[in-house]
Amino acid sequence: MQSSKRCFGYVRVSTLKQGEGVSLEAQRDAIEAYAARSNLVIVRWFEEKVTAAKTGRPAFTAMVKLLLKHAADGVILHKIDRGARNLRDWASIADLSDTGIDVFFATETLDFRSRGGRLTADIQAVIAADYIRNLREETLKGIHGRLKQGLLPWSAPLGYVNNGGGKPKTIDPVVGPQVRRVFELYATGQHSLRTLVVEMKRSGFRTPAGRSLAKHPIEAILNNPFYCGVIKVGTTGETYPGIHEPLISPELFAQVQEVKAGRTGKKLVKHECLYRGLFRCAECQRLMTPEVQRGHTYYRCHTGDCVTKGIREEDLDARVLDFLTSVRLSEEDIEVFERELGVYLNQELVNDDRQSLNVRLTQARERLSRIEDAFIDRHLDQAAYQEKRERELLEIRRLEEELAGLKDDQQLVHHTMEFFERAKSFAGLYGMANAPERRELVSLVSSNRWVDGKDVVLEPSKWLVPVQNRKPVPPCDSTRPQTRMPIEHIMSTFREHRYEVERFNELMARHLPAKPSTKFKRAA
Repeated sequence: MQSSKRCFGYVRVSTLKQGEGVSLEAQRDAIEAYAARSNLVIVRWFEEKVTAAKTGRPAFTAMVKLLLKHAADGVILHKIDRGARNLRDWASIADLSDTGIDVFFATETLDFRSRGGRLTADIQAVIAADYIRNLREETLKGIHGRLKQGLLPWSAPLGYVNNGGGKPKTIDPVVGPQVRRVFELYATGQHSLRTLVVEMKRSGFRTPAGRSLAKHPIEAILNNPFYCGVIKVGTTGETYPGIHEPLISPELFAQVQEVKAGRTGKKLVKHECLYRGLFRCAECQRLMTPEVQRGHTYYRCHTGDCVTKGIREEDLDARVLDFLTSVRLSEEDIEVFERELGVYLNQELVNDDRQSLNVRLTQARERLSRIEDAFIDRHLDQAAYQEKRERELLEIRRLEEELAGLKDDQQLVHHTMEFFERAKSFAGLYGMANAPERRELVSLVSSNRWVDGKDVVLEPSKWLVPVQNRKPVPPCDSTRPQTRMPIEHIMSTFREHRYEVERFNELMARHLPAKPSTKFKRAA
């Protein structure tokens, strides 16, 4: 009686889940039935959940190596496309037969050792490989179509949620603000990736799965322009304008890239000193370096012959408090601002800005079109094309957002009114805030912070200059110089620095909620 041949059994399903096969259990049943009919004994099973379109399947590779060492007499596959859908792996199967290893197919009646059977199997293998190539092409067409529509065809990045095929991703109401905070903190230039991980963990940042983020995922977030409205394909570098709602502004994304590139000074990676990196020596323009000695923090200039030696943090606190007291608005100033805001809304004084933005947006789109034409005409290589295209797409997105902001002046006025109401209490907030909040407040409202010997000089930030330097003068007061800054200029400045205004209001709201103004009424 002829002895049974010892064979391996190989079953596989694709992880692509495209309905192109039967389950592992069904394959096992068919192989076992075939073995029973053909007097074969299965001595070991190899199971895989990997597409056969690509080479490098670990279970398949291990099985082939064992067969070449004659660990079994043959192998039983469910059908040809279960073994290979690329010609390289099919060649490995054919080599097994050439070395005397039997290859059986449970659902296909062909003799792999005969010329006709081998030819039939080769033809079917080529058809299977062509099927995969065609499937890949059609899949890529579908992906490219989604990208051109402004849709992300893959899973939503952290901070967004999936809404099914053909629909844009939407901001996760819980995780989205946390991701925005990652960008805002890093843009200050006061964090490295390592300290950012620590800060976000301390603030309770968790993924939907309940895990805190490590360094590399946070770096991936900071590198992804999807958050400011641009879809970038990682494998090719291609960029597409997205139709999803941006989580951050293009300006904030650009600022983060500047910080990452190291063009904004050193990041805070050591002691959490309150004013680290904020004050410079007026004599030599170097940053004042904090040192902790005998329980006190001193900020020193380390230039050898500099006349500025050092100042205690308590003294800086006092000077900062004086500065914040000086930038407050009086009730009289606020009344005039409120009245002029109503006039501003009714007169629609933003038309010129809107027209200018539309012109700049048209020019940016024309530049993008010329870049694409230059690439088609082979005047640009792939790398230069992608770089220029991404830059123009970001500019278009920025202008579109700025234009959209002009269409919602009521919201801008709301933020401005909140600012006016809270501007009476800069110093009050400083007294109630904790150390990180104090640091952020100083960073938001001041610039050009100098230590000149024992003197401390702070200047208002750009967005505060129109308010601080040109406070409104009531028409009835003829004793004060008429140096009132037009409300249009203030609104234009606040629009340009909307992030700073909103961030200031958010910071103030933690301790000083704004009361709805009863003085401001839009004119009929």
